[in-house]
Amino acid sequence: MTTTDDEIALEQRQVDVVYGRLDELRAQTRARLAAVRRQGPSGSPQNRSERDAFATLYEDRVAQLEAVEERLVFGRLDLDDDSTRYVGRIGLTDPEQTPLLTDWRAPAARAFYRATAAHPDGVRRRRHVVTRGRTVTGVEDEVLDLDLLDGDPDALAGLSGEGALLAGLRAGRTGRMGDIVSTIQSEQDAIIRSELTGALVVQGGPGTGKTAVALHRAAYLLYAHRRVLERSGVLLVGPSRTFLRYIDQVLPSLGETGVVTTTISDLVPGVVASGTEPDEVAAVKGRAVMAQVIARAVRDRQRVPAGPTSVRLDGRTVVVRPSDVSQAIARARRLHRPHNLARVAFVRDMLGRLASQYVEQLAFEVPADERGEILEELRTTREIRIALNLAWMPLTPQKLLADLYAKPWRLESAAAQLSPRERALLARDADAPWTPADVPLLDEAAELLGEDDQAARAQARAAADARQREVAYARQVLEQTGGGAFVSAELLADRFASGGPALTTAERAAADRSWTYGHVVVDEAQELSAMAWRALLRRVPTRSLTIVGDVAQTSSAAGARRWASMLDPVLRGSWRQAELTVNYRTPAQVADTAGRVADAAGLARSPLTSAREVPDALEVSKVAPDELTDAAVTAAATASRTVHDESGAGRVAVVAAPGRVAALRAAGADAGLALPAAGTGLDLDAPVVVLDPREAKGLEFDVVVLVEPAEVLEQSAGDLYVAMTRPTRALHVVHSRDLPAGF
Repeated sequence: MTTTDDEIALEQRQVDVVYGRLDELRAQTRARLAAVRRQGPSGSPQNRSERDAFATLYEDRVAQLEAVEERLVFGRLDLDDDSTRYVGRIGLTDPEQTPLLTDWRAPAARAFYRATAAHPDGVRRRRHVVTRGRTVTGVEDEVLDLDLLDGDPDALAGLSGEGALLAGLRAGRTGRMGDIVSTIQSEQDAIIRSELTGALVVQGGPGTGKTAVALHRAAYLLYAHRRVLERSGVLLVGPSRTFLRYIDQVLPSLGETGVVTTTISDLVPGVVASGTEPDEVAAVKGRAVMAQVIARAVRDRQRVPAGPTSVRLDGRTVVVRPSDVSQAIARARRLHRPHNLARVAFVRDMLGRLASQYVEQLAFEVPADERGEILEELRTTREIRIALNLAWMPLTPQKLLADLYAKPWRLESAAAQLSPRERALLARDADAPWTPADVPLLDEAAELLGEDDQAARAQARAAADARQREVAYARQVLEQTGGGAFVSAELLADRFASGGPALTTAERAAADRSWTYGHVVVDEAQELSAMAWRALLRRVPTRSLTIVGDVAQTSSAAGARRWASMLDPVLRGSWRQAELTVNYRTPAQVADTAGRVADAAGLARSPLTSAREVPDALEVSKVAPDELTDAAVTAAATASRTVHDESGAGRVAVVAAPGRVAALRAAGADAGLALPAAGTGLDLDAPVVVLDPREAKGLEFDVVVLVEPAEVLEQSAGDLYVAMTRPTRALHVVHSRDLPAGF
């Protein structure tokens, strides 16, 4: 038998080879990039476009090769045919195209995550290669073929496939989420590699790795379906900007940099949703009936005047008659086009009617196809413009919604389905800042209003012809240069056409409200309202979605309590569900207590099995009401010292109802804790943070100090469940009131 040191040395040699090849590819790609840049701005426009396109191509490749530095190699498969296959972040071959490393997403790597002793899938041994930097520090084997042990039972000692997983779970938390590419479990892998088509709901309790699975699924789909997704892109929707910062390193570390990340608040370009409002107001805005309200508000802006309007033009009188306006509105509506686009037809119809009145007063006949000058004079006459605008006003989504909120008579006309109290909740000043719940309504309005696209349609026809020529030329270029392994002809043509610094698919998509994606991933999806779902589904007409969440953790009054009740109205039952059942994050004692509290509160939680026990993971301290704040700060300071002494890293969170957060932050600062300043947002790298449960959603910490859980429960049972399940090591409960049922 070989010793562990021998095996580590063996793997070190292979890891050195792979990193050596990575360095070669980095140097080659940088050299090609430098050569392209040295060409300078000379040459024809076509040559400059080619140079810019290839510069972007090489920049993307360098970024990918740089991002996979850590844990490049993490696995090895010993197969029945005596061959060996190494698994890592990306696929690499030597100069002769002999495989050195198999991409974790490739079909050939599937067995690394799926093989078991009962179903070995051609694998005799699976090895986890543990590295720090470029140095191999350990190996952990799972023997699937017992003949490899040569009858020596002692050979089983120290062989454990769970070592890498448990080591990752025990590691101190940092300000950024890490990937799980080397420790993906079988039930997670099945979801990650699920087919692209259709809507997949991933339901799972706290700590089951839902977010990690969603991110790895996005990376897998981009790998397995790159030709489908590279031009349309993948959209990832998270619950907050803080959450997006927390996960922002995961996809680059998996070799993918082109995913568009956003929140519902940022879904409409140019809209800043900085306002706040009570939950009950957001709940009204999130209801599906608001789609009818917005539609009625748009229709109300198409109205017949009460009486005629006479206008003198060159000594003659034309009359904007209510009957003409009514007929022109009816004809324009039959086009079933958005408001601003249909308005073009309305105006054209009305100008034609007015031109006929004008011609009737002339001493000679003017054929219809020769009335251009008359039509233009009518169109530019101020009184006529005003009369036609009053009948059919061009609108922006912001103007429509601001008027709806600020003018009670408009809201009463458009929102007859709402009660007087609900309409009163929506009332506000026209200049009030937009809130996150307004964004789906603005998106709905934008869809119904549209824009005047006459010029755009003419340009699109010309662009379509040019596009065909550009793709054909790009295909020739790729055949000559061998660049087809990195980019398609269509994407290269996009870069040729840019004429300047190339925009990535992600950059173009993020700036275009009407962009449609090949796939959409939604995390914390249980928080989305019915109106938010309408906005999202416009962006994925194929209905290819990964929907990740836990209905037991719903905080929003407009969110989902059951997936079927939220999704069936918009997806018509065309969705499937998978469930994650193992809690990897939360120690068993804490998870069991949180489960009992959730059950007592009537939450529809998923069954969970905790992956590990941590001694003394739950501590409960009852104090006098006037001692609560100081006790919480002391507990946080003690926990922070402990986790840093044990691991040299780690984070502690103090979680409390929103009304207590400011006082806790002030007391923590007075006590010398390095807390982020109020108003600066959540500092993900701070060793101690104070936040409310909704700010904590999707995040994890080594230790959580939960302050007065009864207050959190009064806000939301889902919020309490979230707060209790954030820690990876310990939960310290500090309270003065009676604890909720289940503790």
